[in-house]
Amino acid sequence: MKYLAVVIGLFLALSSFSQEIIELPNGNTEDIVWENDEKEYFSTIWQTQVVTNVSVPTIQVFRPSEATNNGTAVIVAPGGGLYALSINSEGNDVAKWLNEKGITAFVLKYRLVPTGEDGVGEISQLSMSDPKKIGEEVAKVIPISIQDGLNAIAHVRENAATYGVNPNKIGFMGFSAGGAVTMGVAYNYNEKSKPNFLVPVYAWTDVMAVQTPKSDVPPMVIICATDDPLGLAKGSVELYNSMLKANKPVALHMYAKGGHGFGMKKQNLPSDQWIERFYEWSVAQGITEPKQ
Repeated sequence: MKYLAVVIGLFLALSSFSQEIIELPNGNTEDIVWENDEKEYFSTIWQTQVVTNVSVPTIQVFRPSEATNNGTAVIVAPGGGLYALSINSEGNDVAKWLNEKGITAFVLKYRLVPTGEDGVGEISQLSMSDPKKIGEEVAKVIPISIQDGLNAIAHVRENAATYGVNPNKIGFMGFSAGGAVTMGVAYNYNEKSKPNFLVPVYAWTDVMAVQTPKSDVPPMVIICATDDPLGLAKGSVELYNSMLKANKPVALHMYAKGGHGFGMKKQNLPSDQWIERFYEWSVAQGITEPKQ
């Protein structure tokens, strides 16, 4: 038993060591105080693994094999109402799938609303008792969450050679609240932090309103489901129309069924294949070199 414990301990140490986690700048938080540590746990409410109370933004690097690396990079921003991050279904599992296609992925933990022991429990309770409070807290945090996204792009571009990626093929993909961050990135980038493509997935357009796209906005593919219970299909269509009206490169995949938060979950629906559609789009756009 002693020998087994040593082996397990060594395995866990090596697994931890193998993770590439990069800390991003974390300024501009004078009015926000996090009293608790970042926490990862399985939420029985959402039935998925989550991370809450992020006060220090980071990216975790997921590298494809050297043999398959095609130079494309995607920064992945999970959703969770800015109270949590659905870290597997909308983060790590996405990154691993992208690796199989030769794409380097970076899972972003952007800063969240300060919470206590159970951030998911807090937003779930507030959604019933005081939804206005959610909006107030999210409004305080989303500007710095967007800055985290911009800083992630700038970091990956600055260190493109280290990561083995093309500095002109860095995309940003976000889900729900992460989709709102994606839109914020689309409206606020500069030369260093400009993404080369954008993938808002059932973006939370209620907290990041659709705007006129920038004149040099990169290509965008939008993913959503008509039956999204949060009513986000309308916002995704509005986002598509804003790009179309401005004569900018855009695609839309609107599934009849899928609900909200489907990410990499399997529901035996056509929406299960959304990420395949993203990949096909990226190849057609010349963003990704197809796997041989």
